[in-house]
Amino acid sequence: MSTQRSLTQEIARFVVETKFEDIPKIVVHEAKRTLLDSVGCALAGIVTDKGKISIKLARKLGGPPESSIIGVGDKVSCCNAAFANGELINALDYDAVHFPPGHVSPFVIPPPLAVAESIKAPGKDLLLAIILGHEISLRISSALTAFAAFIPEEAEKGAVKSAPVLGYGQCIFGGTAGAGKILKLDHKKMTHALGIAGHICSVPSIRKWEETVPLAMTKYESAGWLSTGGVTAALLAEMGYVGDTTILDGEYGFWRFFGSERWDPDVITEKIGEKWLFSETKYKFYPCCHCMHSSLDCFNSIIDKNNLMPEEIESVKVFCHPLIERPIWRNNELASNIDAQFSVAYVFAAAAHRVKLEDWQDLDIIKNKKILEFMKKVNYQAHPKFAEGRPRSSFGMVEVMAKGEIFREERKYAKGTSFTDFKATDEELIEKFKRNASRILTRDKIDEAIKSLLDLEKLENIAELTMQITL
Repeated sequence: MSTQRSLTQEIARFVVETKFEDIPKIVVHEAKRTLLDSVGCALAGIVTDKGKISIKLARKLGGPPESSIIGVGDKVSCCNAAFANGELINALDYDAVHFPPGHVSPFVIPPPLAVAESIKAPGKDLLLAIILGHEISLRISSALTAFAAFIPEEAEKGAVKSAPVLGYGQCIFGGTAGAGKILKLDHKKMTHALGIAGHICSVPSIRKWEETVPLAMTKYESAGWLSTGGVTAALLAEMGYVGDTTILDGEYGFWRFFGSERWDPDVITEKIGEKWLFSETKYKFYPCCHCMHSSLDCFNSIIDKNNLMPEEIESVKVFCHPLIERPIWRNNELASNIDAQFSVAYVFAAAAHRVKLEDWQDLDIIKNKKILEFMKKVNYQAHPKFAEGRPRSSFGMVEVMAKGEIFREERKYAKGTSFTDFKATDEELIEKFKRNASRILTRDKIDEAIKSLLDLEKLENIAELTMQITL
């Protein structure tokens, strides 16, 4: 790419000029599925301390009653609603993921959702904004340093190294683009919005997070703070605030001050508008870190097929993503539900006891003596084949010793990935939504919300949806 070309302006032009009719139907449908999944995760997140505190802060900050907090009857300013909703979607670590960079939806959906309600935008506009927001975030993430790189000389051991500087701050560009699209910013203002976003994003803190226990509520990034930034950048640009119109360009552009070791801007624009990275969404069927999901699939298959009870299991040996050898995944001193989301021993103990998924992160389950005792039976290490087929594969294997036998299963992909044999069906995502919403919404509201979410392009005013996903 020529250094004379403004990448920032090119991205802004793509966002401004892309129409709903330009989006393939399969991508539109994926946006509905992702929104359904994200709203369900937010509803389930209300019962967590992280969720409760975020709602409390949004209410305290208040503002004009223009946008809803998911699952709550109150309305606050669009900035404060975006904050609470971002935190809620990510509260259980149950939201969908993409690779790279991992989590995207908690940073990208809340800004356009809040702004859409504040100006009574139609559902079609929200779908388009969500698609564009994810696409921009995924493409910029692909141009930056990867989350984890395999060490070639130790690939057979599944060894990885992480760059010293990693984060999710780049997703602010997607949230800003989505909010700006809802506001119908022109090319000039959209460029300014992106320029503002790049200067107010969060610092990259993932590497510090991997090493620190007990875990903080912020986790790898405060989705609420980044969502607030996306709304703020778009609104400022709409009002005439001047941003850095070359934020993504040059030797000292965003990539440099974000601390990335790598910058490949060509991947951002390559086949943009033709190839949609967003279509490769991976949905979670367990409320915990995705790096354990393939192995959890193996474990659940073993105990179900052989009708193994917790007391019959002598030991569990887990092989999965090499990241499990980092401190937060090895932590067995669980002070909160966030610690539980990443503790390998805990999630396999919960699965062994067949705890309902919606109860996995309840503190009385986390502190249950039988669960804590079973955690001692769980051992884990990097899968020796994990480097094969990366980044799309996700090798997992489990060996269970019980009844004097060793039961073993191995899988290359977790259920919920974008491949045909593993892809989450609409029915499975609907069932997950129902479980997540069951503590907050009535059955009638749940059914209404599902219908509206899956027919979103037919809604004339997004407020019709927010009424159904709040008390």
